Amino acid sequence: MNDTSLVLPTLLGERTRLREWRADDVAVVKEASGDSLIPLVTTVPRTAGEPEALAFIRRQRDRLDSGVGYAFAVADLDDRAVGHIGLFFAGGTRASVGYWIASSHRRRGYALDALLTVTTWATGLESLDRIELYIEPGNHGSWRVAEQAGYEREALLRAWKRIDGEPRDMYMYTRLTDRALVHSGRS
Repeated sequence: MNDTSLVLPTLLGERTRLREWRADDVAVVKEASGDSLIPLVTTVPRTAGEPEALAFIRRQRDRLDSGVGYAFAVADLDDRAVGHIGLFFAGGTRASVGYWIASSHRRRGYALDALLTVTTWATGLESLDRIELYIEPGNHGSWRVAEQAGYEREALLRAWKRIDGEPRDMYMYTRLTDRALVHSGRS
């Protein structure tokens, strides 16, 4: 965690625009609330009410103010929110990325474009050497996106996280910054 507020940039990909969350993005949060997995592994509320969706949006802004990390709305090129991607500091020179796309917007390349865009930006941050993703083994779509974005599967972490009260295994995917690759002898 940082001691200072962060400033959220707007990042442009080929299919997406990563930007701040806005009050008019409530529809995509409400849709994500009805997903069978998203509310279990994120802070998306389990109920699809407007007050709960607005509280989610406020929490994303709070992450910047507290220095925890960057939370972006994933928007299409018409600036309609279709999902979320965040980069959160995990201690030292590491950060983790998490993302979701609402079901009505999946299979259009938004997740891959958002991950490529945030990764390109994040690998340029002087404070980072390593970016990590944690993905359940059964989430084939998400780990395919990670691999297409150049992340390498490093490990299977047994009982890494409790989801809905149950211990779950997670694959750990990583991407090193160019700086870290040079120092590890892998460039």
